[in-house]
Formats: sequence, C-alpha cells, structure tokens
Amino acid sequence: MSHEPLWRPTAPEATAMAALVRAASERSDRPLGDFRDLHAWSVAEPAAFWSLVWDEAALIGDKGEPASAGALPMAGGQFFPNGTINYAQNCLAGPDEAEAIVFRGEDKADLRLTRGELKAHVARLAAFLAAAGVGPGDRVAAMLPNMPQAVAACLATASLGAIFSSCSPDFGERGVLDRFGQIEPKAFLACDGYWYGGKPIDVSAKVAAIVEALAPSTVVIVAYLDDIRAEELAEKVGGTLYDTVVGERTEAEPTYEPAAFNEPGFILFSSGTTGVPKCIVHSVGGPLIQLVKEHRYHASIAPGDRVFYFTTCGWMMWNWLVTALASGATLILYDGSPFAPSPRVLWDLAEAERVTHFGASAKYIDALRKEGLRPVETHDLSALEVVLSTGSPLAPDSFRWVYEAVKGDVHLASISGGTDIVSCFVLGVPTLPVYAGEIQGPGLGMAVDVAGEDGQHLASGKGELVCRRPFPSMPVMFWNDPDGEKYRAAYFDRFEGVWCHGDFAEWTMHGGMVIHGRSDATLNPGGVRIGTAEIYAQVEQIEEVLEALAIGQTIDDDVRVVLFVRLAEGARLSEEIVRRIKAQIREGASPRHVPAKVVAVADIPRTKSGKITELAVRDVVHGREVKNKEALANPEALAHFADRPELAS
Repeated sequence: MSHEPLWRPTAPEATAMAALVRAASERSDRPLGDFRDLHAWSVAEPAAFWSLVWDEAALIGDKGEPASAGALPMAGGQFFPNGTINYAQNCLAGPDEAEAIVFRGEDKADLRLTRGELKAHVARLAAFLAAAGVGPGDRVAAMLPNMPQAVAACLATASLGAIFSSCSPDFGERGVLDRFGQIEPKAFLACDGYWYGGKPIDVSAKVAAIVEALAPSTVVIVAYLDDIRAEELAEKVGGTLYDTVVGERTEAEPTYEPAAFNEPGFILFSSGTTGVPKCIVHSVGGPLIQLVKEHRYHASIAPGDRVFYFTTCGWMMWNWLVTALASGATLILYDGSPFAPSPRVLWDLAEAERVTHFGASAKYIDALRKEGLRPVETHDLSALEVVLSTGSPLAPDSFRWVYEAVKGDVHLASISGGTDIVSCFVLGVPTLPVYAGEIQGPGLGMAVDVAGEDGQHLASGKGELVCRRPFPSMPVMFWNDPDGEKYRAAYFDRFEGVWCHGDFAEWTMHGGMVIHGRSDATLNPGGVRIGTAEIYAQVEQIEEVLEALAIGQTIDDDVRVVLFVRLAEGARLSEEIVRRIKAQIREGASPRHVPAKVVAVADIPRTKSGKITELAVRDVVHGREVKNKEALANPEALAHFADRPELAS
C-alpha cells in the first residue's frame, strides 16, 4: 500500500467526529485526543458509548436504564433492554418545509416531496394498513423500485410497530416467494412495472402470481409504468391503488407506536446463492442508532445534506440510505440503469441536485474508470463532499481515479459490512488521511479485528474479519429458527464467542484495513490462502479486461487458480493479453497469485446487488448443481462456465 495519502482532511477539528471525541472526553472524564482514543473507549465501554451516541444525536425515544444488561454475551446480548423508540418518528423529525426526497426514474419519472408531504404519505398509508388490521409484529412486504412510495411504505410500517421487508421488482417470481413466502406478510405492496435502460418492464403478471401464492390480506399497487395497467392489476388482485390511499385519505401526521428497542423491525435476506435465502431479523432500534452513528460521525452527514446512493430495494444499502433521513438529509433516489442513456447519467443528477454525498458500488466506479469518464471536466461537482463505495473491495487504481477524475478534495470512504449487520464493520473516518486501497478504520463501537487460524489477534498478515464484542445492529434472530441454531452456526461456529463475518482481511500499517474478498471464495493453491480481490485489483488494470472472476479448481488432488475474464468489445484473448495479465498479477501481487488458466467468457454472473458470484461459478466448473439461480441477476451467464475444454486438463 502507498505511504503517501491521496487526501488529508483540511479541518478535522470542525468535523462531527471531532465533536464526538470532545463529548466522549467529557462524558468519560478522561482525555481522549483523537479517533483512535475514541474508538478504544467505545469498545471498552460500549454501554456508555452507545448512550452517548443516543444523547448527542438527540434520538427521539426513551433510553431506559441501564444502557446494556451488564456484561453482554456475543449472541443474544441487548443494548437498551428497557428502551423504547420508533424508527419512523426519528426519520420524519425536522421542519415540514425541508426537502425530504428527490426522485428520478431514468428520464421517465420525477417527484419531489418535502418532509411535510412525506409525513402525509406515511400517515395515510399507515392509517390504511392499520384499518386493514396491520399492527405490531405483523409483516409488510414491498416489491418496489427505489422510489418515494417505497420509503413511505417502510416508514408507515415502522410507525405502526410492524416489521418491514423489501425486494426489487427485477426479482423473479421464485426469488420473491423464496423470501416473502417464509415471512407470510399480512400486507404486500408492488408496482405494475419499472424502467430499465429506457425500456418498460411489465411485471403485472408476476405480481398477480405472487399475490396468489402469498395470499396477503391487503395489497397495494403503485402505478409507475401505466395508470390504466396498474388499475387493472389492482382490480385483478383485489388490491387498492397507492394513489387512491394517499389521495382519498386526509391524515397529515403519523401516529407513532413506541416499540421496544430490541423488538423486530426489519427483515433482510441473504443473497440466496447457496440455497433458500436466510431471513435476517433486525431490531427497531439497533440499525437506527448504528446508522445514525455512521452517517453523522463517519460520513459527516448533517441536516440539509443531499445524499445519493445507487441501490435497489433488494440491497441493504437501501436501508442505509433511507435512514439518512434521521440525520436531517435529503434523499436523492434514482431507479433504473446507471448507464442509460449514457454513463454520465448519475453525474448529471449529482450536478443538477447539488449532491453532497455520492455512493455507488466499487464495480460501478471501476466501470467508469475503464470507460475513461472524467466528471471533473464535464460536471459542476462543487457541492460534492464525500464519495462512498461498497459491495466489493475498491481497487487502488479506482481510489486514484476518484481523486483524479471526479474531485481532488472529496473524502473517499470505502466501506464494508453487510446485510447481516445492516451496517459497516470498517468505513470512512473524516479526521484521518485516505490511502489508496485501504478502508480507513473500524466503526466506532465495533471491536473489529483480524484473527488467525487459532482465533487470536493477527497484527499483520491475512486472516478472518471478526468482531469480539456485541454491537446494537446484530440480528435479533433468523426467522423460523426458534432455538437459534442457524443463527449461531452462521456467525459463531468458527470461533466461540466471536462474530466471524466471512471476509478475508488484514490490518494496514496506517491502522486501516484491506478486504481481500470472501473467506469462502479464497483460493488455496499449494495450501496458501489467496484473496480473490488481490487478483482483481491487478487484472482489471489491463485495458482489454472489463471484469474478472477467479476460482480455485480442484484437479489432480490439488487446487489451481483459474481466471475468467470478460473483455472489452472487439478484444480477443490472445497469447499476448494472457502474458500481460499474468505479468501484471505476478508483479502487482505475487507469483502464487498467477492463474494456471486464463479463460475468456461473454458474461460473469452476479447477484441482484451486483456482486460477482465466485461460488456459483465454482460449482458449475466442478459439475455441481447451483442451488438457487433465482438469486442471480443474470443466471444465464452460468452456461459460459460449463464444460469448458480448457479446464479438462
């Protein structure tokens, strides 16, 4: 890693993080000089730390006492065990005239809502759901685009003390039923279709089939493609149009049902690429306080900031984005293709709406780098303060591209966590420098570490990303896991009493972290563990390579590295390109990283949230059945990896 930072904060003492350091010094009655001191105190005294965050963020609710029930076990420990809070109330606080949401649906739709208008949407939808019998503990499921109606559905559900779950409308019928069928929602919201790449995608037949299978007592249809088609769909499924609910009712203020801090509030799902998706149940208060901490102190989101993250309702980053309302931000929502009609589209939006925080996947940033896009030369991004990246490790070259081609004085925050915690383990720190390829530091209150094979602290070298102490956004449980066996097996089987997240990671000399990929996708040639991200960071520097995927292929009682590459249009995998790929990997990583085989493919399979799926490809190459193709955005791509003659010997 580079010893010279790409960015240094110009006024670290003016950040919310620095203010929190000062508040913690006063609260703890000990001198805390900087972020490192604050982090050490936050994991040594977690109850005091999270109580401080509640107070400093002015969360609306009752903390109860104590802030934690004594020494917390990793599994089952609770913060604010006597506390009550309402997620929606905290998200909807603030002046009614402030802008809450700006929405763009490609170039086909746009909508703006003030906080007062959003409150009215929430109040009316909540009253409608309550009249239909929805109350605390009931599930409300939504299959919607990333649009204001989805935000309103989430907040209306939360205001009632019910449990919200969502997915995007590009999921197939089986994928939706594999998720929502497990949780048996009382109410279901869906759209008539959506736009992607300038084309209308009609989902009305799929919605009708899902409603028939789920048999919810209440259905609400959002008209997005066509009012008449939506009306016909609503009639067919015995539902009510969203516009009718909001247009005919008169409520202006929601009624907020106080919920126990640790009561279930949200259900998210694992990707499902290795079987039926896990139903991960998150509490009402845990994600709220965790994400408020991340937004206000790690991402420096303040009231009036305009926050954009390219996401769908099927990715945890949607929950991350919506919760920015609780920090007084305006949400900038976009639904559709990030490359239609051109790769400029999201930067056009950022310029037009004066976006302060711009978030996207690492794959998106790398794709723009490969396209040669330079928004710094074509767009006014003077309002932009923070760029966020997640989904997979951000390569060092992509770090440099942001500073060279987007803006030289932004805080680039690579962040990493997951659906399991609906937040981050490691992320940006606005008071510290940014180094190429490194995530700046651990989250406050998160006892993050790298563990060796024996579970002990690994000061240097690669190991398992773990968390050694409880934190508020740990799942409450898995749905339909009454004795907690699946929950414990998912996180605590590897090291007793320690959360093992499944990422292959290492600490850097700067106190930051590098994620080398998923542990279950690590390669093991000759018994040496190699993270796939280390290979991708090198091979994607080759101009002709758009994207790559590496697996370990078992052959002749050993494992060899096989690298699949998707090439730029017009490129052919010549011996010269293979030579350059191998040389780049050898020089940039190590000889052990060099693949035994390099194979060109037309496409690479990915999940609905855009993550490439090494495990599914590994199964195909070894002739094993891929258990849940419905979890993939492009399952047809798997055919490119089957029965490849290049891999027979």
